[in-house]
Amino acid sequence: MPAISGPGPATVRERYRAQVRAEVKQAALDQIAQAGPAGVSISAIGKQLGISGPGLYRYFASRDELLTELVIDAYHDLADALTAAASPATASPAAVSPAAVSPGQDPRGRLEVLARAYRSWALAQPHRYRLLFGPPLPGYDAHARRLIDASWQAMNPLLGILRELGDHAAAPPPEPLASQLAAWAQPHDPGTSPAAALRAVLVWSRLHGIVSLEIAGNFASMGIDPGQLFEIQLAALTS
Repeated sequence: MPAISGPGPATVRERYRAQVRAEVKQAALDQIAQAGPAGVSISAIGKQLGISGPGLYRYFASRDELLTELVIDAYHDLADALTAAASPATASPAAVSPAAVSPGQDPRGRLEVLARAYRSWALAQPHRYRLLFGPPLPGYDAHARRLIDASWQAMNPLLGILRELGDHAAAPPPEPLASQLAAWAQPHDPGTSPAAALRAVLVWSRLHGIVSLEIAGNFASMGIDPGQLFEIQLAALTS
């Protein structure tokens, strides 16, 4: 039987299209860094890149489609950072924090590395973090299936560590919360119990809260060291 060849190299047109899409995305990210998601303007991007507004719609059908692509890209990048942090084989704590523990350790230590990686990602690109977790724009469907599926890539590393940790002494959450947590988690991760899903939601909520306040400058305005505050919160999360 003759070998089945894979897809051939991209054509010039395909490479050009990919390049323009990448440039449009970067221009939109620059706008978001300056003025938030509401500041994304297709016409302004067109002027910057020397492409007419109608011409840009050949690459992205609408502003919402462009925002969706940026959100999915950000979830993928965050998931990559958290997956690397959570993996005993590939974690590189020195790149996350000098105080982080070494790879190959127990799940509790990897949870610390993951939490630090989460904070580091948000501090390095706060505009993308706000794009993921800030209030949605009016009329924008922030709960579309594609976005939910992408968000799970960032949640899976945390759930995996919490399953390894286990917590057999924890009481299961009451109804109807237990059923709600199962309905949320099990389509994406069938092995997740309501108790593990509850712990994941609570850990993420506390991480998100302290990181969001830090990137918004709230702790700086209070004269409080956010790094020390984070370490205290981290110790409580992993105790």
